[in-house]
Amino acid sequence: MPHKKLIVANWKMNKGLVQSQQFADELKLFSDKHKLTDTEVVLCPPFTSLDAVNKKINGTQLKLGAQNMYFESIGAFTGEISAGMLKSCGCEYVILGHSERRQYFNETNSIINKKVLKALDEGLKPIVCLGENLQEHEDKLTESVIEEQLSACLTHVSEEGVVNVTIAYEPVWAIGTGKNATPHQVESAHNFLRKKLKKMYNEEVSKNTRIIYGGSVTPENAKELFASQTVNGGLIGGASLEAEKFIKIINSSNSNINK
Repeated sequence: MPHKKLIVANWKMNKGLVQSQQFADELKLFSDKHKLTDTEVVLCPPFTSLDAVNKKINGTQLKLGAQNMYFESIGAFTGEISAGMLKSCGCEYVILGHSERRQYFNETNSIINKKVLKALDEGLKPIVCLGENLQEHEDKLTESVIEEQLSACLTHVSEEGVVNVTIAYEPVWAIGTGKNATPHQVESAHNFLRKKLKKMYNEEVSKNTRIIYGGSVTPENAKELFASQTVNGGLIGGASLEAEKFIKIINSSNSNINK
């Protein structure tokens, strides 16, 4: 199993420049005090704050990620951001295929796949989001939905490439709703995804790919969720907007922090 958990702060469309810098300062103070031996922490601010946050956290244990990118390198794509632009701001990670991108911006598995391939080609590490909506969940279609998403989003991703991919299981019905999948539901979905990775690649890929959970993760439920061997971290939305809450979540994933 991956030896470090990955804790990702997805701020979505929140925090202007000043707020982003203040948050980065608070996290930097925390990171300077504690050795994060068990955990990799990634901040994903809006595009407008990437460079400023990078300047704050550069040289610390904290990593920078983006919330999205386009699959072309350059060109007449008004309003889009390329992988090269993200890298120039210091990004190491990029979130792709978040359910909000699928729902509000009509992103399909095929579009997400193009983005994944481009990110890997440009040396970024994609965090690929999968998950079923409420209707699919109630119709007991979780496995068929996430199997199709996994397979389609990783089309043409090589064994060498998949090493740099993190899978984020995010049941859509649990995002921002306050409803949370039970540890058993999360474990079951993660085990299923591992079996599929083994089938698509091999045992080693299945064992070493980080599969993280997202969907109303809070300081209160994080420890129980992260206790499972199958859960390699979390993609944190609302609870990542307050430094104090986010730090508590990091603490629950890192056994070596003197709390």
